[in-house]
Amino acid sequence: MGATVTTANNDEKTWGGGHEIQPLGSSYGKMMMWFFIVSDALTFSGFLGAYGFSRFKFIETWPLADEVFTHFPFMHGVAAPMYYVALMTFILIFSSVTMVLAVDAGHQLKKTKVAIYMFLTIIGGFIFVGSQAWEWKNFIKGEYGAVETVGGSLLQFVDKDGKRVALADFAVKLPEQREALTRSHSTWFMEDAQSQPTYTVAEIQAGFKAHPEVLIRTEKLDANKKKTILTREDSEKHLASAKYVVEGANLIRNEYGNKLFADFFFFITGFHGFHVFSGVIINIIIFFNVLLGTYEKRRSYEMVEKVGLYWHFVDLVWVFVFTVFYLV
Repeated sequence: MGATVTTANNDEKTWGGGHEIQPLGSSYGKMMMWFFIVSDALTFSGFLGAYGFSRFKFIETWPLADEVFTHFPFMHGVAAPMYYVALMTFILIFSSVTMVLAVDAGHQLKKTKVAIYMFLTIIGGFIFVGSQAWEWKNFIKGEYGAVETVGGSLLQFVDKDGKRVALADFAVKLPEQREALTRSHSTWFMEDAQSQPTYTVAEIQAGFKAHPEVLIRTEKLDANKKKTILTREDSEKHLASAKYVVEGANLIRNEYGNKLFADFFFFITGFHGFHVFSGVIINIIIFFNVLLGTYEKRRSYEMVEKVGLYWHFVDLVWVFVFTVFYLV
């Protein structure tokens, strides 16, 4: 008894990235870009969710954005809270507008306009990345300085009106006792000297005693959502337990408040900045391809549209980062 095997002629097509079948009316390249955007959006959501949870948990010691981001280029000593961050945000959003115009010009096969708008988008991206680097520099350097106690509490200094006082305004310089550079200590001494603060705890304590108008402000918020200012007597008691002088912010200490704020700031804004920088590099490549007439020969500027999707995503993510770090 023989068995007969028949093979059905299945004409059903599976999508292999060609143009015959286009799910949701999109090409293979645009669908892959959308997949990447969705996955990356989930990553940023996780980071921002962790930030929100940590802030809610340590709300009493969380830094106030209006006191942290007060710098503006060429305006040293002038308090301009949030002004430069707002300008950065405007520049990034405007670069998204120029990207829209570049995509629209590509649909009309207008090579010159695509090149112009792509160039403006690249300039906006470079300005934003440079602004972030400048903001990081000021955040790391700090402005006023603070003291950390043995228990890990942060002590900031203010005058009787509640205005911040920098360490340099009252600290005194005491005679230094330098250790001799010996074979067993020289390497440690030279490496550690680079990370030493400007003043020692003893110099801060001596300067505080010599300036009775200076008070201490703790990192905790009071009922009016303002930092708690101690009396002179309580200030002296708290300062007696000082262990570290903190200048600026890093992954270990933070003169502005809770240490987690600096950790999240560096990680999330740095991760976003990496995305913007990557987008700028990709835009430059696309820009030169436009100048060379690559897409004009193809009679399609879809690559401009795909990189435009990525750029709009980066802009949208910054709106959320800006909201949670600077506004809320």
